[in-house]
Amino acid sequence: MNQNNPQLSLESRIVQIGVGRDERTGAISFPIYPSATYRHPAVGESTGFDYTRSGNPTRQVLEQGLATLEGGERALTFGSGMAALTTLFLHFASGDHLVVSEDLYGGTYRVLDQIFAKLGLSASYVDTSNTEAVEAALTPNTRAILVETPGNPLLGVADLRALGELCRRRGLLFIVDNTFLTPVLQRPLEFGADVVIHSATKYLGGHSDLCAGVLVAREAQLGERLYFLQNSTGAILPPQDCWLLIRSLKTLSLRMERHCANALQVARWLKTHPKVGAVYYPGLEDHPGHQLSRQQAKGFGGMLSFRVDSPQTARQVLKSLRMISFAESLGGVESLMTLPAVQTHGDIPEAERLRLGICESLLRLSVGIESADDIIADLEQALA
Repeated sequence: MNQNNPQLSLESRIVQIGVGRDERTGAISFPIYPSATYRHPAVGESTGFDYTRSGNPTRQVLEQGLATLEGGERALTFGSGMAALTTLFLHFASGDHLVVSEDLYGGTYRVLDQIFAKLGLSASYVDTSNTEAVEAALTPNTRAILVETPGNPLLGVADLRALGELCRRRGLLFIVDNTFLTPVLQRPLEFGADVVIHSATKYLGGHSDLCAGVLVAREAQLGERLYFLQNSTGAILPPQDCWLLIRSLKTLSLRMERHCANALQVARWLKTHPKVGAVYYPGLEDHPGHQLSRQQAKGFGGMLSFRVDSPQTARQVLKSLRMISFAESLGGVESLMTLPAVQTHGDIPEAERLRLGICESLLRLSVGIESADDIIADLEQALA
């Protein structure tokens, strides 16, 4: 398979996902197989596909490609990022404890706090950019550490190598949400992660037209366990969406290059604006995680947040945007802005949000691949 050729760069392997896999027709774009079920050659024999919840040719090509890109043994694709997370949390048992980034997507907090807590799974939320704080939060019942890095929405940076070593020393599962940077920029499995998570709705899909999630396991045994959970509960990605994600992945390297370049230019401009009190972007040299990011990632990504002088200014900006869209989600080719305290992190209790600094003056910007000059011009007029 071209995508597994070790002589090819990561960028080339992404483009080659599915190419040459349809040997019967030679199709460059791997076909969509919408069949729900498959004929058996005889009793006790199978083509390798039996029922599409358990396996689908289009999904198989996508998952093998994603495993290759992250450097894992097994990838699984789901109908959403939350479906992927939910399946992963089903791996744990009542009484287990997780240490989780406090700078994380509000939906992750919601599913842990309002659903899995009722099933006996507990979580402690800590500053995972502080490895000592993470270790201090461990209990005899801790089974895993889950980090988002960079964090959401404050872009904190966790030390993947140090946390990987901590997990190996303590016998814990190390889980990394790599949604913001993708395997093009950051490869957590190389730093000791056991599982990588993606909301593929974001940069992997990249066009705001797809809802999907991904789990990649470093070892085959854990991958098989996660597959059992997925097959048993049914949270799969349909074949049409698998094909769309394959197509989207082929431009991932190009898109991430432009996202990074634009975000750095926008972040530097925002720092000069009198109504902006703080800018959170690891690519800025004064960001606390800047040097660490340079060591463990190939770029700083397309996400940034900034704090304006009042909640009224934040609302004025959102109302006045012309090209940038006031919308939830992130990672699309088009620039998107949101108010995390009200939208993406609204389910986090207010006291906790305020402790973290997620107030109604904080805006999160997913910098798209439009002209950076046009993005800045829109911000300038909206802030005026």
